[in-house]
Amino acid sequence: MSKPSLLIVDDSRMSRLMISKFISELRPDWEIQEAASGDEAVDKVDQEIPALISMDMNMPGITGLEAASLIQAKHPDIKIVICTANVQGAMRDSTARAGFSFVEKPITHDSVSRIISFFEE
Repeated sequence: MSKPSLLIVDDSRMSRLMISKFISELRPDWEIQEAASGDEAVDKVDQEIPALISMDMNMPGITGLEAASLIQAKHPDIKIVICTANVQGAMRDSTARAGFSFVEKPITHDSVSRIISFFEE
């Protein structure tokens, strides 16, 4: 069986590094890839399909929700978690209507544990 894989999508290099660090501590056997935009994420998924995606919402180019919807349309089995500091009710509602899980920033050990929990459900 192949290792679980995670694609971290965030325009903040620091956020990507923090998520990667916590994932490496919690699940050292996971393979981790990164993308700095929604557009880059869509391209990466077309090349290699991850099991789980942590997707920021507000990035240059297409939004995280747009990228997640494009990815889900092609690859419905990928679990996608929107991980964002945009915690307004409308954002949570949009995320839920689109069928994605929601974890709010800041990036902490606990928030990354919640990202993992959506994969392991």
